[in-house]
Amino acid sequence: MTSDGLLEDTSPKDSYLIPRNIMAEPDYIEDDNPELIKPQKLINPVKTSRNHQDLHRELLMNQKRGLAPQNKPELQKVMEKRKRDQVIKQKEEEAQKKKSDLEIELLKRQQKLEQLELEKQKLQEEQENAPEFVKVKGNLRRTGQEVAQAQES
Repeated sequence: MTSDGLLEDTSPKDSYLIPRNIMAEPDYIEDDNPELIKPQKLINPVKTSRNHQDLHRELLMNQKRGLAPQNKPELQKVMEKRKRDQVIKQKEEEAQKKKSDLEIELLKRQQKLEQLELEKQKLQEEQENAPEFVKVKGNLRRTGQEVAQAQES
């Protein structure tokens, strides 16, 4: 009490400076009105899935045992494997492109031999399909040439 007989106000004069709850309390907490629909927490379909629960249980067990989970996710592993396969294919293609001079010459000779064999087969087929008088005429020419060569030598 003061000498004037008035009570001295111990609370601060600026009451708006006192922090209060900023958010208002919802109405459904005070009233038990059955007509109001009370909010419920939404169900997360990922956490309720059986696969997720099994995976989570496995991770917890591995953590208790001290086993570290796999360092890389499955997608990253697949992508790395594809990249490795692609690099291997590129190297094989480059190796085929970079052939030595010997390999090139061998391929040329092989192609020539194949062409010669095809020509021989065509000639044989033509001779087999040719009429008899053409065959006799060819034989006469050959024997005539052989006789001429024998006389010259």
